[in-house]
Amino acid sequence: IAATRQGSLVDTISMVFAQLGVSMPVYWLGLLLMLLFAVTLGWLPAIGRGTPFPETIWAALTGRPQVLLDSFAHILLPALALAANSAAIISRLVRTSMLEVLREDFVRTAYAKGLRRQRVIIRHAFRNALLPVLSVIGLRFGALLGGAVLTETIFAWPGLGQLTITAISQRDLPLIQGIVLTFAIIFALVNLVVDLLYAAVDPRIRLG
Repeated sequence: IAATRQGSLVDTISMVFAQLGVSMPVYWLGLLLMLLFAVTLGWLPAIGRGTPFPETIWAALTGRPQVLLDSFAHILLPALALAANSAAIISRLVRTSMLEVLREDFVRTAYAKGLRRQRVIIRHAFRNALLPVLSVIGLRFGALLGGAVLTETIFAWPGLGQLTITAISQRDLPLIQGIVLTFAIIFALVNLVVDLLYAAVDPRIRLG
């Protein structure tokens, strides 16, 4: 949206938020979100996991949506704190890539053929702009795994990140090695999926 409305108010606001997301460390943003939404406004819980995931799904299937809402409330602040930096980087990259693609000849040709603007932007421009973005998404997943250590510590979230801090503080080397191996396998699998998505996005790769 920012790329298709370059120089507009929407473009300016989105880039300001993207700059803030890039500039703020995970732990600082997490503390600010906790201070605003949990301490000052009291809208969301500050720490904890809430209902465990299997029980949350079972409660939702058995007609108890309040349990699902409680789990969502607990995960919202950690998710925002962890994802803000990566979302900001990806949004700036999408904007830059879209601006380059929108100036290409095939986009002008699509408009000349009488295609609707929405179809040209989504099916032609955005699809071609996704290739460099997919590469960055795969790499940023490693940053998310590293940021989870700080986020889970700040929000007292029982996950691999907090387990990593506990293992390091207790010098539990086998546990540390297991966590690092788990992170490495997840990172490798995500990048494998990204490589496979290249073929789905770009027909030239699939045909090659």
